[in-house]
Amino acid sequence: MASTFRGVVNLDVRDSVPDWSAYEQPKAPEGAPNVVYVVLDDVGFGAMSCYGGPIETPNIDRLASEGLRYSQWHTTALCSPTRSALLTGRNHTTNGMACISEAAIGFPNANSHIPPECATLAEVLVERGWSTAITGKWHLCPEDEMNLASTRRDWPLGRGFERFYGFLGAETSQYYPDLVHDNHPVEQPATPEEGYHFGVDITDKAIQYFDDVKAIAPERPVFLYYAPGCAHAPHQAPKEWIDRYRGRFDAGYEAMREEILTRQKQLGLVPENTQLPPLNPIGTPDTRTGPGGEPFPALDFTRPWAELSADERRLFARMAEAYAGFLSHCDDQVGRLMAYLEDIGQLHNTIFVVVSDNGASGEGGPNGSVNENKFFNNVADDIDDNLAMIDKIGGVETYGHYPNGWAMAFNTPFKMWKRYSFNGGTCDPCIVSWPAGIASRGEVRTQYHHAVDIVPTVLDCIGLDMPESVRGHVQVPLQGVSMRYSFDAPAVPSARTTQFYSMLGTRGIWHQGWKAVTTHPAISGWGNYGQDTWELYHTDEDRSELHDLARREPQRLTELVGLWFYEAGVNQALPLDDRSALEILSTPRPRLTPHRSRYTYRPGGSEVPEAVAVNIRNRSYTVGALVDIPGPGASGVLFAHGGRFGGHTLFVRDDRLHYVYNFLGTDHQLIAATEELPTGEKLILAASFEKDGETSPGVATGILSLYHGDHKVGEGRIKTQPGRFTLAGEGLTVGRDSGEAVTDRYPGTAPWTFTGATLHRVAVDVSGEPYIDLETEAQAMLARE
Repeated sequence: MASTFRGVVNLDVRDSVPDWSAYEQPKAPEGAPNVVYVVLDDVGFGAMSCYGGPIETPNIDRLASEGLRYSQWHTTALCSPTRSALLTGRNHTTNGMACISEAAIGFPNANSHIPPECATLAEVLVERGWSTAITGKWHLCPEDEMNLASTRRDWPLGRGFERFYGFLGAETSQYYPDLVHDNHPVEQPATPEEGYHFGVDITDKAIQYFDDVKAIAPERPVFLYYAPGCAHAPHQAPKEWIDRYRGRFDAGYEAMREEILTRQKQLGLVPENTQLPPLNPIGTPDTRTGPGGEPFPALDFTRPWAELSADERRLFARMAEAYAGFLSHCDDQVGRLMAYLEDIGQLHNTIFVVVSDNGASGEGGPNGSVNENKFFNNVADDIDDNLAMIDKIGGVETYGHYPNGWAMAFNTPFKMWKRYSFNGGTCDPCIVSWPAGIASRGEVRTQYHHAVDIVPTVLDCIGLDMPESVRGHVQVPLQGVSMRYSFDAPAVPSARTTQFYSMLGTRGIWHQGWKAVTTHPAISGWGNYGQDTWELYHTDEDRSELHDLARREPQRLTELVGLWFYEAGVNQALPLDDRSALEILSTPRPRLTPHRSRYTYRPGGSEVPEAVAVNIRNRSYTVGALVDIPGPGASGVLFAHGGRFGGHTLFVRDDRLHYVYNFLGTDHQLIAATEELPTGEKLILAASFEKDGETSPGVATGILSLYHGDHKVGEGRIKTQPGRFTLAGEGLTVGRDSGEAVTDRYPGTAPWTFTGATLHRVAVDVSGEPYIDLETEAQAMLARE
């Protein structure tokens, strides 16, 4: 930290006394430890072997054996909110992160901007002499700022990190990631055919970042935020890792729950009297509706294993094998990082904090998916389509998610999953290992803690207080408490006494061993929160929230509900939002520039993220390319938006214009020109969609026509997606299709660059007018900036 100059300044430097203390870069205290956050994704309490789970994680197990496991550590039930708490020590709604950063709704609790008054741990440590770096998933940046025209104030380098290599959004393909290096997007260094996998790539970078520091200053500590995005969908891993689990899940998720619970009791992770809740603990579409007759969320129903066909069991088991292989492969990468630190003599004095950001995910619904993007488009999965892909699950051709029965298993012994305020969403693995600072080894701690407690714990361990001001901003007091007291004192009562929960319409409050929680389904659209049913559990004794004591102790329940409203006020937790995923993700949000009817893109630029690219959903549109074609031989991509699991593209193959609308990766709707390309300068090659109906809400249907100028050369009927092509990644490119291709019909090899002619620019018109009405303006449209 800069200090006041205390030297002496005179006319002559010979008579002056320097003082370097005002200008030196900060230095950490001697012997200060490295800090490594390993932030796993959608890894439930009962998934990993050190928590009684069926998935082998020997390297994380080693950290547990050399440190501590917490059996009552909690999250917010969703990724961005938890990550904000992990980095700031404040509750998610205080951070403006009531939901994922793509789901901001413009209120203090849900705007996706962590206020500067809630500084991150990186912002604190970088001013105290730590080098700071992040590899992997960020997901703490508002979507309107995830682009190159926007401010980088909420990118990692704007929030205290000095290096960044990873992705900004919620999820990405492990084979074709949406990569950002520091403050700019980059292409991946290799292809899947060459052995590329995101988990390996970011581990290479993590080791490199560490080594860049230690090679120069071995004593300088590093704070590394390592967030591999595992095991969030898509569940993708090398086939040999998935095949290690072949046959291990054949008995089904209900049998697996029993096996996990037995092991958890043996490990001392849960009380001996812990029982499993039913498979559908809050209802099913057949047994429950909302206060206004609204349907129970179809995705939140679990099918009993006994009712599945033989093919369905085989499919569901393979989906679990992919998840398990993915997590074990991730553990192997954690092991590489540990081996590096051990090799340079730094592992002993490194604080490892291994957590998951929420419980296992139920977003695969009752049947799972080979394309998770269907969930975000409100499109049901088809079992037969999934069965046809069974041998490809986990590879580049799938974007898979297991059925929610496995979420119940991997969250054993709890009920429900990610998004819910029950323990299935909020009670997650937490391992703290620091051989130089923790005497206890391999023990379990039962004190009740939360993600907000990690920052205070780290600061306590390294001997720092939270500054009153960071970067000129007076700080909101930390809302977490240090867990360090529990390191060598297993019987000491919990320092935390109260914790509130609010997520996607669900609510909960824990206070001194008791928890009140609503049965309101997440993202159900039910509203009517005043009619919610609150349940009451004594979680000190009933970890699985099985025995509702609301009728037995109505006064306690009333007090806890009142306490929830108090905590909601303190943490600016209102308004509540339980709308569907499609409604939330489609909410109008700020844009750097206003929507317009025409967008112009040139070849050679970086990929344009979908959030700021032209929006063609549920409307008529025209894509027109301005080209010079000297003769036969033009080939390649003119325009591409999206990827393998949803998108559309205009390209030239065999001297003919082609258009493909890839509907959610399942229906590749191809329109090919009946004539070869013309030759000449300033030619327009275009595809025009005229909407004439909807097959279901938001799924537009109509005629897609191809044109050479004003001459129609092809047409066909297509349908378009109601929601996004992807939740994160695979944006818009011109003159190439970077990353994962929209279609396999391109000529040549990646990135299928347009060659043999000159592409000046592409314009996309969404004015909604029929294409023929635009022809008189076409030349002007494409010629002007």
